[in-house]
Amino acid sequence: MIRVEELLRAYRHGFFPMAESRDGTVSWCQPYQRAVVPLDHFRASRSLRRIIDQGCFTIRIDADFEGVIRACSMPRAGESDTWISEEIIEVFVKLHRLGLAHSIESWQEGELVGGLYGLAMGAAFFGESMFFKRPHASKVAFAYLVAHLRQKGYLLLDAQIMNPHLEMLGAVEIDHEHYMAQLETALAKKILFI
Repeated sequence: MIRVEELLRAYRHGFFPMAESRDGTVSWCQPYQRAVVPLDHFRASRSLRRIIDQGCFTIRIDADFEGVIRACSMPRAGESDTWISEEIIEVFVKLHRLGLAHSIESWQEGELVGGLYGLAMGAAFFGESMFFKRPHASKVAFAYLVAHLRQKGYLLLDAQIMNPHLEMLGAVEIDHEHYMAQLETALAKKILFI
């Protein structure tokens, strides 16, 4: 079982957990190329801004953290398993109760239809995963997250491992040394997420 202190220490040193499968062993990952979203350069696309302006979704913070992480843990289309194990879910639910893990949620007609979750430490937010049940629900939550982090004065939005979806949202890759320098600066600053 992952202990809260162990997980927080790992993040401070540039590691994050990833399981082989829902019931598999958890490994500590530290990629040489790290995906980050430059908060000062993020711009929502014109089509995403239109969707946000239409007000299709109600955005909430931490209304159903466990619902978000469990939805994120469902296998993606075309996949049979997930990297978010029960062990990871349990430790993140504990972190949420401690006020360190948070969810940004898209709701529609009283239903949780998309969102993301992550860990907040200092002026760093470590984005873990996102999901959607309705088109654009996770993108709207992500745009809200970026606006929230900017407003609060966060310095680092860590997206961990690059993929096409993150690249479309504005993530870039930086090398490990550059990432660790940004992380050290961000962890030295004290910010409350909410």
